[in-house]
Formats: sequence, C-alpha cells, structure tokens
Amino acid sequence: MQMVDKEPTIRPAEVADAPAITDCVTRAYEHYLPRLGRKPGPMLEDYARVIAEREVYVAERGDEVVGVLVLGRGDDGFCLYNVAVRPEQRGRGIGRGLLNLAEVRAADAGFNAIYLYTHEKMVENRALYVRLGYVQYDERTADGMTRVFMRKSLERAQRL
Repeated sequence: MQMVDKEPTIRPAEVADAPAITDCVTRAYEHYLPRLGRKPGPMLEDYARVIAEREVYVAERGDEVVGVLVLGRGDDGFCLYNVAVRPEQRGRGIGRGLLNLAEVRAADAGFNAIYLYTHEKMVENRALYVRLGYVQYDERTADGMTRVFMRKSLERAQRL
C-alpha cells in the first residue's frame, strides 16, 4: 500500500516556531550561497522578531514546518517579504498555496496589488514570479546587492 502525503496546513506563526522557520528558510536558500557569495537577506533574519513585527504563516505537514510566508506593509504597498519551501517539499503546491494566501491577505487589507523584491541573480524565482503574473517595475541597489522589484495586480473579487 502506497502512503499518500498529508496535505499541509497553513496557520499563523507563533514565536515558538522561530527555530523551525529559521531552519526552513536556511534550507530553502542555501543553494544560492555559491551564486551570491553571501547569505541572502532572509537567511539573516531573527524570526522571533519577524513574527512579532510582520504577518508570518507556516505551512506544516505533520509537526514539520515545510513552508514559510512573511507579509507586511512596505514602502511600495503590501509586500511579500519572503516565501520559502523546504527543498525536499518543492513541487507539491506548498509555495503556490502560500502565494495564494499572500494575495488574499493583500486584497483583504484593501490593496489592489502585491509586490516583492528578489536578488537579481535569483533568476529562477524571477521567472516563476513572471509566470504567476508579476511584472518588474524597478531595480534598486542596497548593501551591495541589486534587488529586482516586481508587482502583481490583484483582481478584486466581490466579497459577499
């Protein structure tokens, strides 16, 4: 008999999740270290502080954090600060579920668009975001890194 993966559940993060979130983010981004020559921003965050200051969700399968979503209001509107999925969990719809939640949260907060930024060398992420409807609108350099800013317009669904 073949075991079927249990669908992940998504819930708001709690401070107690900070170590598991840090581990998930580290695993999700560590393959970029040789390309970037340094840790990307999400790997440098204090996730206990991030949970206190932003809107953070975890995707869990059983008792394992397999995905992370960090949202909040940024300089350009409603920002998708980070979406990360453990490498061994990729391709199972976890990232897509987290991105869908991000769009719902942005719309619920009254925004008609959501934006994000990513390192210019994270070309796979940039291509994924384009496929999902994001459009590049700016490039900015900070701390020696060039970040590509992308925005997605949100269709405002009628809420009953």
